Amino acid sequence: MGRTQRHPGRDVSGLDAASRSGVGQSVTTVVTFLEMTAPPARPPRLAPRPSLEVRLARRPTVDFYRYLYATVGEPWTWVVRRWLSDAELAASLGDPRVEVNVLWIEGVPAGFAELDRRTPAEIELAYFGLMPAFIGQGLGGYLLDWAIHHAWRSRPRRLWLHTCDLDHPGALAVYQRLGFHIYDRRTEETHLPPGVPGPVRHPPSA
Repeated sequence: MGRTQRHPGRDVSGLDAASRSGVGQSVTTVVTFLEMTAPPARPPRLAPRPSLEVRLARRPTVDFYRYLYATVGEPWTWVVRRWLSDAELAASLGDPRVEVNVLWIEGVPAGFAELDRRTPAEIELAYFGLMPAFIGQGLGGYLLDWAIHHAWRSRPRRLWLHTCDLDHPGALAVYQRLGFHIYDRRTEETHLPPGVPGPVRHPPSA
């Protein structure tokens, strides 16, 4: 459930969209940054159903990645990578330090977890989420737990992520329940591409 960062390829303000032509409306969000500085003590979760696997997409095509990004991210107003050209996006996806791990269920892509190892000694969970048809089936917690354990096998100094108030209303609580701690919170602004509707504010989960 990726959000803001200060370099290209992130939501909400990672790209200077205002400098590009055809800027749409602006959206103000509250962005929360979380981190883990030690691996989880709990064992990995068991898969919640058969015929489920997480596989690394080795050098995924731009079209396939745009499909994942748009389908998973549209309900939560993921937009920054929509601003990237095919060449810019291909350069990011072709970096071996960027992992796109896809959740498959009976041969159907159900979500993905993208890990960014480009900063030494740390790993960012840059994007994480499920296809809308698979939300509410216990798969999000499994995929997040898988990503956490997978990342810590590399023994980073920390694992971190960011979320915001446009994300799934239960996202922040899930991250905290699985061991992430808040270390910063900011108000930031993003610019939507032309034709992208304004976000729907999701009430927090009870």
